Amino acid sequence: MQPNDGEPIRSVVTQSDQATIVAWHINPGQRIAAHVHPHGQDTWTILSGSGSYLLAGDGASQRITAGDVVIAHVGEVHGVFNDGQVPLVFVSVVTPLEAGFEPLQVQAA
Repeated sequence: MQPNDGEPIRSVVTQSDQATIVAWHINPGQRIAAHVHPHGQDTWTILSGSGSYLLAGDGASQRITAGDVVIAHVGEVHGVFNDGQVPLVFVSVVTPLEAGFEPLQVQAA
């Protein structure tokens, strides 16, 4: 993964019929917009950094930091904003491969 000043870096580690594993590098001030996987779940393992993890379409969030594991079950809203001072790095496992992806508009909390 090579950090940049534009969009977060999304590096596919491996992909099969069962899952897609992605490594993410999100610089301070960057975000992964709110979205759902209508037919699967997304499990994040936070390796370093911290951020504000979006929990719902109303903008509710919780703090995530290195060592945390967060799971967005089928159809649950999730996303993240790196409001910290260092890059947020995590691994995402989306299962199954055909989990789908739908971006959402989120209201401010």
